[in-house]
Amino acid sequence: MKRRLFLGGALAGLAGATGFAVAKDAKGDNMSKPDASKIPDYDRWRLSEKEWKERLSPEAFAVLRREATERPWTSPLNEEKRSGIYACAGCGYHLFRSEHKFDSGTGWPSFFDTIPGALGKKTDFKLVLPRTEYHCARCDGHQGHVFNDGPSPTGLRYCNNGVALAFLPA
Repeated sequence: MKRRLFLGGALAGLAGATGFAVAKDAKGDNMSKPDASKIPDYDRWRLSEKEWKERLSPEAFAVLRREATERPWTSPLNEEKRSGIYACAGCGYHLFRSEHKFDSGTGWPSFFDTIPGALGKKTDFKLVLPRTEYHCARCDGHQGHVFNDGPSPTGLRYCNNGVALAFLPA
């Protein structure tokens, strides 16, 4: 199946910002990152652009390395109901548990919680209004955006690009 991608995630961005506290990185970007010393094989995943292009499909490269957004309703993971783990498609780092997945009706796989320490976050102003973007803590691959309109107990909706995930059945 050929996937179409669009930049900016316009549909996902309409829900608003999350209010996460973030710091500035060396480039002045708002961000929060987990402690790299606690992430297994962190240094192994500092790959060049060429290495990422060789490793990933063009669609996965666009999302994970260029922060593109896949079109809604295109990911087979949107319908995945089995028990298991959702891992980063770039490096295999475990990001979400299947029990945290829910049907948000948005067309993207959505989760109300994460595996602790799995994600780094930064503020994204691509649609003028601030949104909280999140990335894999190990390889820094773009996953999606988080919003404050999810179910209990967190009230959060991690809206993820399916092409950025790999499902590992239990």
